[in-house]
Amino acid sequence: MEFFCGTSHPDLGQKICKRLGIAPAPVKSQFGGVEDGSESTCKETHVELGASVRGRRVFLLQTGSQDVNNNIMELLIMAYACKTASAEEIIAVIPYLPYSKQSKMRKRGSIPCKVIAKMLATAGVTHVVTMDLHTKEIQGFFDFPVDNLRSSNFIVKYIQEHIPNYQNSVIVARRPESTKRATSFAERLKLNIAVIHIDQSKEADIDREDGRCSPPLHDFDDDAAAGKRPKGVRSRAISESATNVDEEQRGIKLVGDVNGRIAIIMDDSIDEVDSLIRIADVLHHRGASRIYAMATHGIFIGRAVEKIQESVIDEVVVTNTVPQEAFTRSCDKIKTIDISPLLSEAVRRIHNGESMSYLFRDISLYD
Repeated sequence: MEFFCGTSHPDLGQKICKRLGIAPAPVKSQFGGVEDGSESTCKETHVELGASVRGRRVFLLQTGSQDVNNNIMELLIMAYACKTASAEEIIAVIPYLPYSKQSKMRKRGSIPCKVIAKMLATAGVTHVVTMDLHTKEIQGFFDFPVDNLRSSNFIVKYIQEHIPNYQNSVIVARRPESTKRATSFAERLKLNIAVIHIDQSKEADIDREDGRCSPPLHDFDDDAAAGKRPKGVRSRAISESATNVDEEQRGIKLVGDVNGRIAIIMDDSIDEVDSLIRIADVLHHRGASRIYAMATHGIFIGRAVEKIQESVIDEVVVTNTVPQEAFTRSCDKIKTIDISPLLSEAVRRIHNGESMSYLFRDISLYD
């Protein structure tokens, strides 16, 4: 077995290798040109393996960090280097799968997550180990096995050990689509549940009116077809309503009681935090004594860390599927759960051909 660590999360790679009792295989990655003694303006990624992989099972650790596109290219090139070097099997360990949130057709967009799956297969990857995909259906994009591990056991343990009087808590689903996952946590902890609903009906109406639904629900250009206005010119009513949507404050509705209780907001990932902070403000206004936000993946884009520090949120808890060192240094509200024990055990079991079912013990269908 050879275990290569990409540049996205070297600390996690070291922890996994330490638990496995092995040293990471040497690999050299360079961004911005190949070292050839001369300066180059080329921004291509160059990867060079430092160990033979012929006839061996290879594990590649790479996650989606802040430099996501370079992370993807580095992983693809590492995988293809192993494939051309006659590796027997190539297992990509991707704690946070990049572009996993873009797994549905929206408006006139595309499904980039499907493209990532195809590129990994083309590069030679034969197996993927990841954690808490945004939707479980993403596994269907891949033409090879995908082990979608769960962090819920670690999060439940953290709640029990680090939140004083957690029995007086309420699990809050950040959106109606997260209700099943939040219910799973609530049942395991024997707690009540609350659900946040953000009114986006007006935005949905605009999508239907201007034809951005896929497929459009109706032909919005009927007036032009009837000769009532020039073809290609949108009606004034539609244009004005589309312009005013972003100017209006969308309401947040809370279904459930958090008065005098600890509110624990559950989600699979946290990237932008504006909506999260608005939800926390509502919970605080409704009388929540303390507010926690918990997720598997902490992406924290833009000024997210600064906004968390200034918010009414008492603590944000994420796992280290993505590097968190810079975030925890600048914000004492951000706490990290180490999931290297789970990933290292998954690697060991795959290498030894053992069943993976042990890693899914106590995991419900909706975790």
